[in-house]
Amino acid sequence: MRTFEIKDNFYLDGKTFQVISGSIHYFRVVPQYWRDRLLKLLAMGCNTVETYIPWNFHEPRKGEFNFDGMRDVEGFVRLAQELGLYVILRPSPYICAEWEFGGLPAWLLKEDGIRLRCYDQRYLKHVMDYYDELIPRLVPLQITHGGPVIMMQVENEYGSYGDDKEYLAALRDGMLQRGVDVPLVTSDGPEHDMLLCGKIDGVFQTGNFGSQSIERFRILSSYGISPQMCMEFWCGWFDHWGNDGHKTTDPETCAKDFADILDRGHVNIYMFHGGTSFGLMNGANDYGTLTPDVTSYDYDAPLSEEGMVTEKYRLFQKAIQERRNEPLPTPELETISRKAYGKAQWEASATLLDAAKQNAATHTVTPVSMERLGQDYGYVLYSTKLIHEQEIRKIQLVKAADRAKIYLDGELILTLYDRELDNAHTFEVPVPVRPGAQLDILVENLGRVNYSYRLEMQRKGIDQAVVINDHQHYGWDIVCLGEAQMKGLQTAEHPAPQGKPTVQQFAFMVDEPADTYLALPGWGKGVVFLNDFCLGRFWEIGPQKRLYIPAPLLKDGENVLRIIETEGRTGDVLLLDEPDLG
Repeated sequence: MRTFEIKDNFYLDGKTFQVISGSIHYFRVVPQYWRDRLLKLLAMGCNTVETYIPWNFHEPRKGEFNFDGMRDVEGFVRLAQELGLYVILRPSPYICAEWEFGGLPAWLLKEDGIRLRCYDQRYLKHVMDYYDELIPRLVPLQITHGGPVIMMQVENEYGSYGDDKEYLAALRDGMLQRGVDVPLVTSDGPEHDMLLCGKIDGVFQTGNFGSQSIERFRILSSYGISPQMCMEFWCGWFDHWGNDGHKTTDPETCAKDFADILDRGHVNIYMFHGGTSFGLMNGANDYGTLTPDVTSYDYDAPLSEEGMVTEKYRLFQKAIQERRNEPLPTPELETISRKAYGKAQWEASATLLDAAKQNAATHTVTPVSMERLGQDYGYVLYSTKLIHEQEIRKIQLVKAADRAKIYLDGELILTLYDRELDNAHTFEVPVPVRPGAQLDILVENLGRVNYSYRLEMQRKGIDQAVVINDHQHYGWDIVCLGEAQMKGLQTAEHPAPQGKPTVQQFAFMVDEPADTYLALPGWGKGVVFLNDFCLGRFWEIGPQKRLYIPAPLLKDGENVLRIIETEGRTGDVLLLDEPDLG
C-alpha cells in the first residue's frame, strides 16, 4: 500500500517529497480540454494538481446528484493519475473560489433561520447527506487505495469566517467516518485570528498568500506549523464587473515569490489555470458595495483562460527547473486552434417581458425570493396591477437583491442596484399612473457573495415587500427565469423592439470547430446561450468584452446563439479569434 504522511516534512512512500502543485478547477474547463491543461501543468514542472469540489455543482437540488460530464470529478482525478500527477482535493462544503455562493447550494436558503458554516444541526444534516454521496466516490481515489489523492481539505479559510471548533470537528469526523485516511488539511491566511480560528486538532494547517513569501512562512513558523505549505499562492487576481481593467500581476515579482516558496517549503499555485465560470456560477464580493465577478476566471494565471502559455508560465517553469536535477517532462501537446467565424445572422426575437409571461406564474400576496420558488439563478419577474395609485412618488423593494428594472405599462421608469433596492427611491417628478396600470419588476441575481459573513444574506429577488409611496402593495404574479426557462422562451421572425428588454436568436456556420470569442459591441447587459449551453454574462461596463467559446461547444454546421438582453440595446454579434478581457 502506498502512503503519504506529514511529519517533520512530507513523505511519499517513506521518502521526502516536495509538493509542487497547481490549481485547475475541472468545473471551469470543458472535459475535452482536461488532458491539455493537465499536460501543460506537468510540463511546467508540477507534480500535483489541486481542485475544489463545489457542492452546488453536484447537488443542484436537494437529493439530486450529478457527477457526469463537466461534473465528473472522478474522471478528472483518474486522468491526472494516468498522466503522472498526484492530486489534492478540497471537498469542503464551502470553497470560496469566486464561485456562486462559495459552492453552497442555494436551496439551503429556503429554510428560515438556517445558519451556515457552524454547528447548526439543520445545516450539518445537509452536509452529511452530501458527504454520504460524495465521500464514497473519493475514497477509492486516495493514494492508500491505489489512487493519486494525497491530501483532502476539511474547511476553507474558516478562520476568516468563524471560530466554531465543534463545527470543524464535525466535518473532520464526518470525513474520517466515511473512509478518508489521507492527511486532512485546512488553509487560512497567515494572520493571528485566522490561524487560531481555523485550527482543529488532527488536521494539518497550511497558509494562503500571494506575496512576501518569506515573511508569510515566518508567521506560520511562529505558530509551530512545520513543514510549511502555501496552499494558495495567489499568482494573479480575479475581475469584477466595473473594475478598472483586467487585473494583472508583474510576472518577475510573482516568480521571485514563487521561487522563495520553493526554497522553503511546499506550494500550490492558485490559479495555475483559471478557466471560465460558465453559466451563472460567478461569485461576488461585498465590502459595502456589491461587486459581482465576470464570467472569465483567467486570474492572470500562468496558463490563460483559453489554455495559452504566458510569460509567467515560462518564469515559473524556469524557477522549478533551476531546482531540479533532471529535465522537466516534455509531453506531446495537441494544437488548439482559434478561428474567427465572422458575424452571426439574426433569426428571431421577442420582448423579454411578454415572452416570460407565457410561462406559468405563481400568485402570492407578498413577493417572495427566488429560493422560496425553487429557483437558484437568473431572473425573477414580479408583475401586478396598480388600482389605487394615481402616481408613484417613491418606491422601495424590501429585502431585495441584486438589480431591479422597474417597468410601468412596459416603459422603464427606474433601474436599482444593490443597496438602492432597500432604500426608498423618491422620484423628482412623480410618475403618473392610469387605473389598472401594469407594474413589472425584473430582478436579477448577479451572483451570490462567496466570502464573508454576508453568506447568510444571499436570498435573491424580493423577499418581503414592495412599498409604493407609503403603503405595501399586495397581490403578485411571479415568473421564474432560470437557465431552463430562458432557453425555452418563444421568439418570432420580427425585428427586436427598440428600447425594450429582449430575447434574440442568432446563428452562424461552422465548418471546422475551433476556439473562438463572442463579441457583442453595442449591446448592454445580459446572458448568452450557445446551442442551449449557457456561456455566461456580458455587461457593457466591462472589463471583460468577449466571452470565450471552447471548440468542443461548437458543432459542424449551424450553431445557435440565444441572447437575453435587459437594457433594450442591440448591436452586432461577432465571432472573433482573439480574447479581450479589458
